[in-house]
Amino acid sequence: MLTEERLNPPVEAASDWTIPQHWERFTEEEHAVWDLLFERQRKMLHGRAVRAFEEGLDVLRLSHPGIPDLEELNERLHARTRWTVVSVPGLIPDDVFFAHLAKRQFPAGNFIRKRDQLDYLEEPDVFHDVFGHVPLLANPAVGDFMQRLGELGLESMRRGALHRLARLYWYTVEFGLAREDGELRIYGAGIVSSFGESHYSLESAQPSRHAFDIERVLRTRYRTDTFQAGYFVIDSFEALLDELLTHDFPALYAGLEGTEDLSVAG
Repeated sequence: MLTEERLNPPVEAASDWTIPQHWERFTEEEHAVWDLLFERQRKMLHGRAVRAFEEGLDVLRLSHPGIPDLEELNERLHARTRWTVVSVPGLIPDDVFFAHLAKRQFPAGNFIRKRDQLDYLEEPDVFHDVFGHVPLLANPAVGDFMQRLGELGLESMRRGALHRLARLYWYTVEFGLAREDGELRIYGAGIVSSFGESHYSLESAQPSRHAFDIERVLRTRYRTDTFQAGYFVIDSFEALLDELLTHDFPALYAGLEGTEDLSVAG
């Protein structure tokens, strides 16, 4: 989830923090970095990511060389699930981020990492945001899940429970695993955009892997500075969407008042 302490958008941004992509301003080197990252991750993720991810790459034509032109990408994405991608300068406030999701708009950082930052970048760039998140937005269940997550995010802020909702976002959208055809598969954007964690999350004996349990997720801490100590595994995107549609989140928050936080490794 994106968090930024600044209260006001940069001068060049609109009140919702969006900016023009100015695709024509990306340099040859920046396009080359995208191509390098894309080809490396696409090959490595084959057979590791959920089918819906690879299908999204195909239907959205993300394999076209260079950083995607959002105008062209949005024509294809909106036709499938009514989602669009909007450019933002970088990290944005939580309320702005969730408001975009609630309107079926995914914010993407309008910059790309340097060649010497291929394996780690603290602030999400266009590769993380578009390659990592957008393919699954072509899936109807994921699209509905993300919109509902935006609505719940705004509600959690009003109720002082953002830390709970942030954990749900973290352990699904960013670092979620799924069971597909009896095998573990990746779907979280933080994993699919990371060469190292794509291997680690599935193959290492070090992290724990738990069946998805929404109360446990809401109680479980996470770290942002290293590979995850553990992951939660869903059965399907439809089942995940159902978790958001059927649970009374204010009641969940109230029920967890006073409970101790958990470590995902436990």
